[in-house]
Amino acid sequence: MSPLCEADVRKESPKFYMPHHAVLKETSSTIKMRVVFNGSEKSSNGVSLNGISMIGPKVQDDLFDIVQRFRLHRIVISADVVKMYRQIWVHPDDRCLQRILWRKTPDQPITSYELNTVTYGTVSTPFLATRCL
Repeated sequence: MSPLCEADVRKESPKFYMPHHAVLKETSSTIKMRVVFNGSEKSSNGVSLNGISMIGPKVQDDLFDIVQRFRLHRIVISADVVKMYRQIWVHPDDRCLQRILWRKTPDQPITSYELNTVTYGTVSTPFLATRCL
């Protein structure tokens, strides 16, 4: 997440401020709070980020096909990519579509930020993550 500079050179490019909120999970032993972004929320002109984004083709095999391949070999290696979406950078020209307003405490001024990585809550993220992998 990077703060916006005072002289925004992309004044003519479209911008989208993504609504977000915190979700608390008291029973979790690792992460008590996470931020949820909503790319489907419509802006003042009635258009949402997810409504105008390209989803991308399906690049991952069906779950049935993946499970079937487990039967072909004696040993199978499986892995989980931790925080996969946070490791994929968005092109600087497109970051203006992932803006958020943030402040740490209610008495601080609101600051505008652009998210640097793909964001869970947008329709293109699964394709981008799988394609990068």
